[in-house]
Amino acid sequence: MRPLPEVPSAAAPSDGEQAGAALVEHYPRLVRLGYLVLPPSLGSHRRVLKAHALAQRCLLAGRRVGDGGGGVPGPRGPGGAATVDPSYARARGRVLRAALTAGRPRRFGRARPSLLPLVWGLRLFPHSGGSDGLALENALSALSGPARAAHALRGLEGLTDAEVRRVLAAAGVADPHAALAAAEAVPAPYTLLGSPEFDPCSLQARPPDLPRRRQYAKAALAAVAALLVCGALLGLPGHGWGRDARSASAYAHDAAVRQALDPDRVSRISADFWRSSPRTDFTAWPTRGDRAGDTGLLRRALAVWAHPDGAARISTTPETPIGPPMGAPQLLYAGEVGRAAVVLFYDGLRVVRYAEPRDADRAEGVALDFARVDGADPASAAALIVVRAGDRIRYLTAPWVTAVAVRDLLAPDGAPRPLERRPDGVTAALTSPVTARDCRAWEAVEFREGPAVRLMADLGELAPARLTSGPPSAPHDVAGRAERDSWARTACLLPAVRSHGVRSVNSWQFAEQPLPEGNGSARWLCTRAETWRGTGSRVLAQFQAPSAPDVATGGPPGTVAARAEDSPACGVRDPRVLAGVLWKSQGGRWYVLAAGSEQFASLTASGGVEGRSDGRLLAVPARAGDRARLNGTLTDGSRVGGLH
Repeated sequence: MRPLPEVPSAAAPSDGEQAGAALVEHYPRLVRLGYLVLPPSLGSHRRVLKAHALAQRCLLAGRRVGDGGGGVPGPRGPGGAATVDPSYARARGRVLRAALTAGRPRRFGRARPSLLPLVWGLRLFPHSGGSDGLALENALSALSGPARAAHALRGLEGLTDAEVRRVLAAAGVADPHAALAAAEAVPAPYTLLGSPEFDPCSLQARPPDLPRRRQYAKAALAAVAALLVCGALLGLPGHGWGRDARSASAYAHDAAVRQALDPDRVSRISADFWRSSPRTDFTAWPTRGDRAGDTGLLRRALAVWAHPDGAARISTTPETPIGPPMGAPQLLYAGEVGRAAVVLFYDGLRVVRYAEPRDADRAEGVALDFARVDGADPASAAALIVVRAGDRIRYLTAPWVTAVAVRDLLAPDGAPRPLERRPDGVTAALTSPVTARDCRAWEAVEFREGPAVRLMADLGELAPARLTSGPPSAPHDVAGRAERDSWARTACLLPAVRSHGVRSVNSWQFAEQPLPEGNGSARWLCTRAETWRGTGSRVLAQFQAPSAPDVATGGPPGTVAARAEDSPACGVRDPRVLAGVLWKSQGGRWYVLAAGSEQFASLTASGGVEGRSDGRLLAVPARAGDRARLNGTLTDGSRVGGLH
């Protein structure tokens, strides 16, 4: 993108109308900046809407006459002249501060919803780009919010390091120097920041899951009817909204909730119940922990669950309700782990973890975490993360887990090392990969259940995600060198789905392609992350070029050729997938490569590159920077486009 127009250094501070006009002029740039800084965990659709909401909110703020905005001084050129309109600099500072705030953990009751823009019935995404843009998106997703902001200010705004530090400090970043240092790790050229895949003003639209939307509409109508009935009942004398209503507790009249807050009524399961239980899930977990009989601890945990205040640090997986229990919950664990006293409850839908400092003033704050775990099976109910301290975690294992070991996914030849457990099922501490700034190791955990060995990974939530291999119709636990090799080159892509309520991640090879000019064979894999709630799945199509034969690991991470959200592609309902990538041979020549799953009979490329293949593999000569539109014909004669 071209630099902002230069204005004279003697320009007086703009008034409200000038500020608003300048902001409208540079609206696309501000929206792009917000989109780049917002956390990738929001997903493309929500990032687009959030970026526009931030810019529009700043537009309204910029129209206030005399608004100083706590603005950022305009960058200075070599001669000391201001190179950025002061009104734009102030608007940029507001957008940056708001985008960084959106990436921080929110405390209960402090979320500020974005009223505009609203989009119903559509999912919006920027136009997909080539492999370089996808690689940059993956690199940015591994950075912190301040580091993404530093990279965007450097590349998009063209600021010097000193100017970047000044802008970040004004936006509330505690350590601008560290943010700049982290931004140095992004190898992609800055010109990619101006490409269409990072332009939230140039969008493509897709419909959501239409059958599910119809179900939601029916559920919403039923909920409105229920609210009207409840409102009428609460308006009766002695129950509610009148002048004599009691203000002590919103749940004072609910007998079920009163019982749920009684620590003596929590459900306790015996140690051997799981052996004869008709279900092998969290309902069969025994009550464990050295403080399971501590009534005071349980009462505090239940009270914070029912009435969290501003001092409680709350986290939740997407679309998990945080309301109080509607009946006595099941007590899974209450005990001391490390420097915290931890309580784990299960209410049939959610696992709730309460943690308070041990032997310290509880005024320092407590933590309350919610995660959906409905529909769990023996594999997905094998463990929970009982404590997370910095980059170290401990698991609480199910009673049917007979052994636990740690395996580095990036070392497929390495042997797993045993992980010790206490008698109450809590494991020794191990390093969580989700907080690492680079991807030099990825410690997954193997849980042995009789002859079965489950491979699971921490993705930043209470319940670890199960890792599997195989086609969507028959995924299975990872086994054998070939499957460990493919996961060794897939593990570093897992941050793209972390903190998203992921239940399982399946990665399977859908094609193998001989490369032009005798450069070996490449593998095409589809990686699909399924969530506990059913919606919000994420799909990545990978291209894995051949790696050097003497590399001890499985090779470098695969290239993300395409991605999708809330798509049935690569799943049991729609197992087909088609993706392509721009690839450079060892001889220096460029090709568009594409591959489809076994459902495809022929492929075509159009747009910047023209080509056709009477099969499910395609290789067409191209030039650097070329773009191609992929289409395929299925064996039944229907035509579909590529994953994007």
